[in-house]
Amino acid sequence: MIEDNTMDKIFFLGAGAIATAIGNVLAKKASLDVTLITIEDEVAKSINENHINQKYFPNIALDKKLKADTDFSMLEHHPAYIFIAIPSVITVDFILGRAIHPDSILINLAKGFGNERQTIVECLAEDVQNRVCAMKGPSFAREIINNQPTGFTIGTGDESLYNELEKLFGGTTIQMDFSSDVRGVELLSILKNIYAIVVGVVDAQFESPNLKFLVFTKAFKEMRSLLLLSGGSKKTLFNYCGIGDFALTALNDLSRNRTLGLLIGKGFFTDYISEKVVLEGRIAVNIFYEELVGLNIDPKEYPIINELYQVFNSEYDISGFVGNLLK
Repeated sequence: MIEDNTMDKIFFLGAGAIATAIGNVLAKKASLDVTLITIEDEVAKSINENHINQKYFPNIALDKKLKADTDFSMLEHHPAYIFIAIPSVITVDFILGRAIHPDSILINLAKGFGNERQTIVECLAEDVQNRVCAMKGPSFAREIINNQPTGFTIGTGDESLYNELEKLFGGTTIQMDFSSDVRGVELLSILKNIYAIVVGVVDAQFESPNLKFLVFTKAFKEMRSLLLLSGGSKKTLFNYCGIGDFALTALNDLSRNRTLGLLIGKGFFTDYISEKVVLEGRIAVNIFYEELVGLNIDPKEYPIINELYQVFNSEYDISGFVGNLLK
């Protein structure tokens, strides 16, 4: 589609760190017209006038072809690849509230549930006529914008769509692998954030590599079990969106969810923590916990989810957290 110039437009919903980073990668390709669409006037102005994203990357010069706009009506008038990079809690309602060109392709970068227990891609696929896929992987935005090679999994039941996106990113620093397990790709992007919190708690309380990787392995096993229980495939664990994304999120201090775990482990649960990160974590933990209850499974069979549920929903003595996991 790119070769015949029928889909040379790229829109990003949002102009945050990940949208700016991936958008900048694509803007370097001469054939592509890339626009970040945002509600933040000042961010759009800094990108268009100064070629920087003053809010997220104030010290990094962006490609001069990268544009920003605040007019969402362009989604209706141009067929485009539309990358969704807005908070997961508003994604579904936001997309369904917009007129979008029927030939556009929606690529979900947001990590979180859509409505109730459905993933964002599942929710959108029910209500829009566009092709929809997931794009998830071990990817810090700062690394991407600094031209470090980065891997993503494309989750779609349409392998031709994967081939199309692979061509779109051809010649860039972004590499891709394919999974037809769309639900699994989406679920892993949620699960890895939950289980990264636990590794952060452990590191906050103990300086023990042995203990860290004992808990890391327990977490990965519990992730696998929940993935299968929730309708995903164990094969997906070995795509970029699986073990790679979990390891990056759990073990690197650039991770917001690991940082959340570090702060919880040090007893700062109510202070210094982004409300958005806490909200997304609580929503995800509660959904998986309630799924276990609904299936008449004792949540104690999933000790990490069970303990995190108590952390987010009750007065909890964090000093006993790791001990409870090891019982």
